[in-house]
Amino acid sequence: MRYIEAKTIIQSNHNFNLYRGCTHGCIYCDARSDCYQVGDFENVAVKKDALSILASELSKKRKKSILTTGAMSDPYVHIEKQLLLMKETLNLVYKYGFGISVLTKSTLILRDLEMYKKINEAHKAIVQLTITTADDALAKIIEPHVALPSERFDALKQFSDAKITTGIWMTPILPFINDTIDNIKRIVENASASGVSFIVSFGMGTTIRAGSREYFYEQLDKSFPTLKNKYIHTFKDKYICDSPNAKTLTKVFESLCEHFGILYKQKDINALIQQKTIQQQTLF
Repeated sequence: MRYIEAKTIIQSNHNFNLYRGCTHGCIYCDARSDCYQVGDFENVAVKKDALSILASELSKKRKKSILTTGAMSDPYVHIEKQLLLMKETLNLVYKYGFGISVLTKSTLILRDLEMYKKINEAHKAIVQLTITTADDALAKIIEPHVALPSERFDALKQFSDAKITTGIWMTPILPFINDTIDNIKRIVENASASGVSFIVSFGMGTTIRAGSREYFYEQLDKSFPTLKNKYIHTFKDKYICDSPNAKTLTKVFESLCEHFGILYKQKDINALIQQKTIQQQTLF
């Protein structure tokens, strides 16, 4: 762990990150890419005085928006268990009357279930977990230091049962690894059983660029010895690497979502996320 200086916490798009880097060890993580300049990725950087800066920024905002976190850096990295920065952030979000949308892979988020319930009753809370595979054994290889998919599905059910809107980020779908009809089917079926309202998909594939590519290929050599050369031959130096089965997988995914009543179109997901906020603004 290391501390870094921060002048601001909340960005103009209402997004914030308390940490930089991650210890989850996912072999495909785009945040390792050189363009983000995270540096020593697994030596997680903690933003100095984050809570006091955040409190100051929230106290000055007149429009009560939904804050978002997790797309760039997981807010529930392992060090959060000791530092409690996200836990205290939720107290500030509730105190100043904001909503919150969180994306994580960690079931540590269950620690803060009661706080999410309070925020949801006052404004809006959305809990999203990334799930790339329904296979626990495969997840141990491609996401070695994070909660198993079965545990993440259980966490989603607990939040759904608490009347909190839940979603899944089903990304990335790694060519030749988890790009199977069975995997897509199991994810959507388990999502339905967990009460999930929506699934975000950015296509049936992955992205690879400088910084993340080197780490990804190194891990392929360790766990999937024949695949690095297959990736190099198939995708060369492409950034977007679609599964050869992308069209079929997309049709299966959309059909299953329609069958189970799970939203998958971004415009519908956005409308769901904003719905309660608009209702409460009308009431108050």
